[in-house]
Amino acid sequence: MCTNDKKDCDIVAFLKKPRKAFTKADIKKYIKAAGIQHVNFMYAGGDGRLKSLNFVVTDESYLDEILTCGERVDGSSLFSYIEASSSDLYVMPRYATAFKDPFAELPTLCLLCSFFNKDGEPLESSPEYTLHKACKAFTDETGFEFEAMGELEYYVIAPETTAYPAKDQRGYHESAPYAKFGEFRQKCMLYIAQAGGQIKYGHSEVGNFTQDGKIYEQNEIEFLPCAAEDAANQLTVAKWIIRNLGYKYGYNVTFAPKITVGKAGSGLHVHMRIMKNGRNQMLKNGVISDTAKRAIAGMMKLAPSITAFGNMNPTSYFRLVPHQEAPTNVCWGDRNRSVLVRVPLGWAGKTDLCKQANPMEKESEYDTRQKQTVEMRSPDASANVYLLMASLAVACRYGFSLKDGVAVADSTYVNVNIHKKENAKILKTLSVLPDSCASSADCLEKQREIYEEKGVFSKAMIDGIIAQLRAFKDRSLRAKVSKSQKAMMELVEEFFHCG
Repeated sequence: MCTNDKKDCDIVAFLKKPRKAFTKADIKKYIKAAGIQHVNFMYAGGDGRLKSLNFVVTDESYLDEILTCGERVDGSSLFSYIEASSSDLYVMPRYATAFKDPFAELPTLCLLCSFFNKDGEPLESSPEYTLHKACKAFTDETGFEFEAMGELEYYVIAPETTAYPAKDQRGYHESAPYAKFGEFRQKCMLYIAQAGGQIKYGHSEVGNFTQDGKIYEQNEIEFLPCAAEDAANQLTVAKWIIRNLGYKYGYNVTFAPKITVGKAGSGLHVHMRIMKNGRNQMLKNGVISDTAKRAIAGMMKLAPSITAFGNMNPTSYFRLVPHQEAPTNVCWGDRNRSVLVRVPLGWAGKTDLCKQANPMEKESEYDTRQKQTVEMRSPDASANVYLLMASLAVACRYGFSLKDGVAVADSTYVNVNIHKKENAKILKTLSVLPDSCASSADCLEKQREIYEEKGVFSKAMIDGIIAQLRAFKDRSLRAKVSKSQKAMMELVEEFFHCG
């Protein structure tokens, strides 16, 4: 909301138009009105983190130059699969992503960028363009749009307090004063929203414990479904904001999939829905549709290699173990948290909940079908979000190419907790997810042609990811380290600030 001082005005509120309609003239207009002194170009590197290139706004002609031409960067320092001999790349800002830096002492505007090669063509192996190609291929082949959103889990770590202690591993949706970092989470949510993030809600999560004089509290911020490219932008910016605000508060923040022994790890669950002309296609007559089943079938088939994009360091595979609400087997089910792909409660019933809870209300006419999604539960924040989203778009598209897609989905459906003893026979029939980066690389090697179809993932990128995963040399690491808490904590420390 704008105040009388335009310097405090949010860019969307100031321009009074949706982000996708932003023009260069709009950006220049806002920079002048808000007294912006610096412009930051930001882009995700091969490690998934946002990188920054800083400009000082000296005069209007130079501002016009950088907004029109972008700038040159060293691609070999950003991506491991680009040779130093041909590493010069262009970065060009996307005006729709502009947001005011909430942390900068000097007024600064940030814009996310796309990469281009020496000929001015989109860089085939850049993360954001790979996702663009994946979404386009999905729409071209199916006639549908691919939408997604993420559940971003993280731990906040601060000096221990003895006041109102929370119960160990019982922090789910806890309120203050037992949950200590709700105000921090709310401020993160506000900054993320001002940067263009479409947030569903935030809450404290299960993980809550004390160790070495510090309190560890797990939190989650969940987003609303939107175009997958926008979803990836929002998650990437959100991680940047949460870390920066944590730094300002003096907190340590980690998105690592595992941070200690025997405690809840953090995931990055991704919800998806398939849309056509603004209508959700995931339900038909109140039950999961064949359209949704075909997408699920693709994820069942490619699940082993999806881990190569969604679980990208050795500690990822210490989270993917039985009995910890993280999936280990390739299956799906309704409202079932032991499965890989979950169909969450989707307001498919015919009961008007609003009127039941509020008898004075009139009958609701809200179309709740739009809320139905399916959730992939294996990924964590070690992922490069753009490549993870791209792999899911590829998998869902692949499901539509299967002649027996619906049958594949039906054959991998379970409606029980597969880790209970009485369901051991069912468990034995299910494929198992990889248990290491090296195993994930093997799975990607076997299924790489599917990701490379239609030019979505470049061969150089797949080669680079396989080499990156195998370089960890962790094929038997989980079995070795699980016997030593000291070795586990050394590994956790190494990958504490992943993604």
